Amino acid sequence: MIDILARISEYRIKRNWTEYQLAEESGLTQSTISTWYRKDMLPSLSSLEKICNAFGITMSQFFATDVNIVSLTDIQQDLLSEISYLSKEQQVTLLEFLKTL
Repeated sequence: MIDILARISEYRIKRNWTEYQLAEESGLTQSTISTWYRKDMLPSLSSLEKICNAFGITMSQFFATDVNIVSLTDIQQDLLSEISYLSKEQQVTLLEFLKTL
């Protein structure tokens, strides 16, 4: 079973975001997010969808436990994992850079 709050924290920390920054990016209030952690509550599906959108991932990606759903090499898996932690702007910039190679 996935620890949803731990997974949110993992994505947030990888981006060096505070709870406040996550709130800003997701459109949720900081008090809502901090309440989840203080009271060990789970976010609603609509809130989790906003969180996933802020991270630039789907809910399927959020809940995925097997990264080998599609056959990828280890390097491809590492690249996709790291890209998911970039902002949308950074992802676009990286894609443009890769296309020039």
